Amino acid sequence: MSKSLRLSEKWFRRGLWLVALVFASFLIGLGGTLVGDLPQVERALQLDDFIDRAAAEPLRAGVREAERTEQQAARELEQAELKLSVAQQASRTARETFGNWVATRRATAQPDQDAELIARTRALDGLKAKEDQAQQQVDAQQQVALDARQAQEAAQQKLAVLEADAQEKLRAEYRRVELRVFGYRLALTLPLLLIAGWLFVKKRKSTYWPFVWGFIFFALFAFFVELVPYLPSYGGYVRYVVGIVLTVLVGRYAIVALNRYLARQKLAEAQPDIVRREELSYDTALARLAKSVCPGCERPVDLKSPAIDFCPHCGIGLFDHCRACDARKSAFSKFCHACGTSAQTQTLSGQPTVAGVLPA
Repeated sequence: MSKSLRLSEKWFRRGLWLVALVFASFLIGLGGTLVGDLPQVERALQLDDFIDRAAAEPLRAGVREAERTEQQAARELEQAELKLSVAQQASRTARETFGNWVATRRATAQPDQDAELIARTRALDGLKAKEDQAQQQVDAQQQVALDARQAQEAAQQKLAVLEADAQEKLRAEYRRVELRVFGYRLALTLPLLLIAGWLFVKKRKSTYWPFVWGFIFFALFAFFVELVPYLPSYGGYVRYVVGIVLTVLVGRYAIVALNRYLARQKLAEAQPDIVRREELSYDTALARLAKSVCPGCERPVDLKSPAIDFCPHCGIGLFDHCRACDARKSAFSKFCHACGTSAQTQTLSGQPTVAGVLPA
């Protein structure tokens, strides 16, 4: 149809399409903000909301106490190990000294040194006793740490069972929340889609068509971007079922629209030539001629052939001759392209009409 429009009208239409897109973008922004806030309707869920608190709290307290005990045992174990290291070093040094002294006494064989031998032996026994005591402290702290670690592991195992059960309940609740949020999205999107469908059928050619198409673009965006990606899956069944339902609805609409169109065309082709011309708008006729199709039945016609003046399919007149200069011209032109004479013809009642076509 763009070939039949005036230059200024083309730019006005482009500007109106821009208005439609800008209007749609603002609606999409508003809708996206609203849809983005929908999850806030639901309370944030936590694992503690589904766990058996009466059983979990003592276990958690036991885990915390065991951790503190193990940490304290670890600190005391470090001190005990340090003391053991010092005692071992002192005992080792004393044994080396004692060994050297015994070797010297054997070499000199001095009996007066027996008392000193006894004293040295007792001192070495004392160091060994301290070493044993330090080792016992180390062993005790290791035992405490081991007991605390085992108690912690036992409590954690019992707590893990409770948390696993709570985690399953949490996942189930998340699924229910997702379904509810999807329901909110559907409750918001479906009316928009229904309104957009009604506007497309009834108002897409009205005076305010830019706002109509802007709303349609917004509704389609809300459906395909804000709703479809959040369809629950359940193994793909829901998506396939929704796809089948949408395909059936769109296909049924297309089939019904096609049958209605064919019925209208069949009825129109049965009307007299002058009646069919009166039902065609000037812009519609020019747009169809620009596509090399008959304005009446929309079937292909070789408009470049000088031998074709009527549609071979429906019989509507395509070309006639100017009453002033007898030039061959389009039967839908308002003026002769050769001499500029108004293409007025006489109807059956004798009243003049412009090319037998009503103005757009």
